[in-house]
Amino acid sequence: MFNILGIGTDAAGRCTHWHTEVDIIANKCQQCRAYYACYLCHNTLTTHEFVPVAKTALGALCGSCGLEMTGNAYLTQTACPRCQHAFNPQCHLHQQIYFC
Repeated sequence: MFNILGIGTDAAGRCTHWHTEVDIIANKCQQCRAYYACYLCHNTLTTHEFVPVAKTALGALCGSCGLEMTGNAYLTQTACPRCQHAFNPQCHLHQQIYFC
């Protein structure tokens, strides 16, 4: 299983900024190749801004079961295809931050 970095993260990758039951997706920064709970955590904890990954690359991680998905796969789902845990439907509003 991948390590989800962030500020105040729990076992499913929820952080200080996003911490509802459905906030379980971690995103990979293209530059540092690490998974973070959110870009705000990333930008606070690193010396560079979050760099999005291509939608065709593995860059989204389910914090509930550890399934790694491409951006395209994640963006077409409302729940994890493996564990069926619901995703936050509002996260799609931020896709330009995480995927290119």
